[in-house]
Amino acid sequence: MQQGRVKMRNGETGSKTTSGGGDDDHREVATRGKQLEQKLLTLPTILTLTRVAAVPAMLAVFYSQERWATTAVATIFVLAAITDWLDGYLARKMGSSSEFGAFLDPVADKLMVATTLVLLCTRPPAMAWARVAPWLLPLPAIAIIGREITMSAVREWAASQGEEMHKAVAVNKLGKWKTMSQMVALTLLLANRNGGGGDALGTAGVSLLYVAAGLALWSLVVYIKAMCDYRSTA
Repeated sequence: MQQGRVKMRNGETGSKTTSGGGDDDHREVATRGKQLEQKLLTLPTILTLTRVAAVPAMLAVFYSQERWATTAVATIFVLAAITDWLDGYLARKMGSSSEFGAFLDPVADKLMVATTLVLLCTRPPAMAWARVAPWLLPLPAIAIIGREITMSAVREWAASQGEEMHKAVAVNKLGKWKTMSQMVALTLLLANRNGGGGDALGTAGVSLLYVAAGLALWSLVVYIKAMCDYRSTA
């Protein structure tokens, strides 16, 4: 009888011990979840996410007939472009860079630029050249979007070939000049969407967009050449 009671007590103790271990496991999982959330949702990453959120905002405002729509869509784009610089600066300054942020940043950039180019092609700025040569804006738009798609595939393949090959397609100064010129060009074109800035502003935007397209294609050639050179020496 006593042995039965002892066994029962031991069973109760074992049950409590097991239950306590389960609580510890739950707390550990919860702690890891919070740490992962903090690592993912750093300030630079939140800024990058606002750039993604700017895409539907631009889409909603772009086709509006209100007088303030042109200023609003250009302002949204400029603020989104500023976050492109700011999130990288804060990531370096705060030491809060993450793999998720490094993945999301170029995706947000490409999404914002491609959306803006498509919107402008569907509704070009109200200028004389848009009626005479309707292909003038889609041509650099296709070059830029095509380059980004190709470059994403190139970087993915390079990453599968090893760290050294991946370094060969790291962003260089030529790519940064391309990004800067296309951001300025798109800002000018958005600001001149209704022709309020005159032909000069629209012409400057289109001209700078062609410069950005040229730099985009040139940088793609440079990246591919760097990969070929690496492969020949490896």
